[in-house]
Amino acid sequence: MAKSLSKLTPILFIFFFSTYVTAETHNFSRNLSPSSLGLKQEKLSHLHFYFHDIVSGPNPTAVRVAEAATTNTSATGFGAVVMMDDPLTLEPESSSKLVGRAQGIYALASQHEAGLLMVLNFAFIEGKYSGSTLSVLGRNSVFSAVREMPIVGGSGIFRFARGYAQARTHTFDLKTGDAVVEYNVYAFHY
Repeated sequence: MAKSLSKLTPILFIFFFSTYVTAETHNFSRNLSPSSLGLKQEKLSHLHFYFHDIVSGPNPTAVRVAEAATTNTSATGFGAVVMMDDPLTLEPESSSKLVGRAQGIYALASQHEAGLLMVLNFAFIEGKYSGSTLSVLGRNSVFSAVREMPIVGGSGIFRFARGYAQARTHTFDLKTGDAVVEYNVYAFHY
């Protein structure tokens, strides 16, 4: 028995050592307390601004970058993709104070109504929010009176953000396609 135990000891040592080393070297996650990252009490912020989506004229802020094949006869524009860098202002007038930009894409994602897939960041340049972003990912049914889209994250002061954005069309020009949209954004963040 002593002889078989002495043969088994090196094998057990190698097994336990390799298990220990493997557990230490392959551990890619750990639990943290929010305070270890300097996070304090969670806050709820309300932001109000106007989004200017200009698709006409010599300096558009939104441009079509892709579209469905010419055989697509959808009245909704299904398949079109638009890249945007839209100004965000305090008031609906384009000359109003600039507080940030809406940068991202929207795609016409419905065959039966004007429904957009919105993927964008609100990039703020004003006050304590300067340099911070909120990320939106959701559906925008543009002819509904009020549309709600989720806030799925953020950066800077909005790190760990979550919440929602409500959009209401302020003006829409049928001839040019230009729109001004009022946004009320509610975001939890630290």
